[in-house]
Amino acid sequence: MTMQRMNVLNASVLAIAIAGLSGCASKNYVNKQTAPLIDQTNELNDKTAANNRSIKDTDERAQAGITKAQGAADTAGQNAQNAKSAAGEAENAANDAVHRADSLASVVSGLDNYQPIGNVSVTFGFDKAVLTNDDKAQLDTFAATLTSAKSFIIEVTGGTDSTGNAQYNYALSQRRADAVVQYLASKYSIPAHRFYLIGIGEDKEVADNKTREGRAKNRRVDIRVLSNAAKTETATTTPTTGSR
Repeated sequence: MTMQRMNVLNASVLAIAIAGLSGCASKNYVNKQTAPLIDQTNELNDKTAANNRSIKDTDERAQAGITKAQGAADTAGQNAQNAKSAAGEAENAANDAVHRADSLASVVSGLDNYQPIGNVSVTFGFDKAVLTNDDKAQLDTFAATLTSAKSFIIEVTGGTDSTGNAQYNYALSQRRADAVVQYLASKYSIPAHRFYLIGIGEDKEVADNKTREGRAKNRRVDIRVLSNAAKTETATTTPTTGSR
């Protein structure tokens, strides 16, 4: 190999070596320049993902809050509707009670010379419509006065104190009146057509509902016998006012 060819070969090898070194240097330079950008991009991606998760979580909480608020609004609306319905039912029950009282008044006014000839009152425990032994004893004494009565009717009026809602009290007062009628009718064979009963709830208090004693007196059933027979002896019994 000639010296000239040797020089050319060495020059080529040197050029390749320099090119390799230059390539490595360029790659290292690029890596150094792009590494911060890649890190920033990765950090931005992480922040974006965190923001998306936060937005999703906030949206879910907001939707849950909206659903809860809507549910509360629906419940409030239903409660308002129920209250309105209950008020309407209470008004209807009150009207029914008045009509029943009017029917009794019309019957009495249509007969000649109806006069009260006996009365008694029995009281009930709180939220009770069951006759006690004392109640039955008083009704027995009262019923004994009917043996001499002629052409009579029996007015039975149930009442309550002011505790509870009006609708419930109308029903409770009616049950109390029913209990009295059932006892008298079954034990003394009094015909059903002689009874006129009504539950007036708390509408007609006989004592102050603000006191315990007054409420006890209002939990009552008043029974009154009216007759249109002339010269019938008046028979009365003493009303009871104790609470049971």
